[in-house]
Amino acid sequence: METVLVVEDSRAMQRTLRRLFEADGLEVQIASDGVAGLDCFRKQVPHAVILDLKLPLLPGKELCRTFKALAASVPIVVLSANAEVEDKVLLLELGADDYVTKPFSPKELLARVRRAMRRSAPSFSVGAGIAQGNSPHEVLVLGEVKVDFTSMEACRRGKPLVLTAQEFKLLRFLARNPGRVFSREELLNQVWGYENYPTTRTVDNHILRLRQKLEPDVARPRYFLTLHGAGYKFVHPDAAPQPGEQG
Repeated sequence: METVLVVEDSRAMQRTLRRLFEADGLEVQIASDGVAGLDCFRKQVPHAVILDLKLPLLPGKELCRTFKALAASVPIVVLSANAEVEDKVLLLELGADDYVTKPFSPKELLARVRRAMRRSAPSFSVGAGIAQGNSPHEVLVLGEVKVDFTSMEACRRGKPLVLTAQEFKLLRFLARNPGRVFSREELLNQVWGYENYPTTRTVDNHILRLRQKLEPDVARPRYFLTLHGAGYKFVHPDAAPQPGEQG
């Protein structure tokens, strides 16, 4: 079931939003302050966030920035009593996907949240090596390996493969951006959620483990390529490495 995280300190608004989203078949998590919202997000990344701006302990603007750093693909719909254009522009620049002013129409809010969720959903194209078919599961097929990101399960020839949560997260990010080169710093920011990390070796180590688990030949990787001096990129299973690309 898809999950919506509501970060809102008003009890009445919490009840209203819970009824609204549960009636549409969504699971609702409630956080009454910014710190609790961040804790909920880190424990279970939701499919969407409804974010009030005026929150105890941690401001909504800071939460918006942090949520996008932790999981850029999760849509954030801001709820605010402030209709100032400057605030809307700032929130959109911080990564918010939509901005709804209180008071609002429940039907309109639901429609905006659903639209944001559709926009953020991955493109299940053959070129990306990800396929959805008639199933709601997001699946990546790499030769004999099948990875189900929705259930967080992986297997090779039907036998289970053990991937950590962070390995699933890194693989999902790369598979959603096939052919694009990412520096180690970019991967730290996008996948781990912060720009400054003691060492970029953490990225190298995770890429190595993905190769060991998913590549047909670890010594000659096909899917996770190193571009020396630039970073890493994920390659579609049917694509051949280009000149200058090495494992």
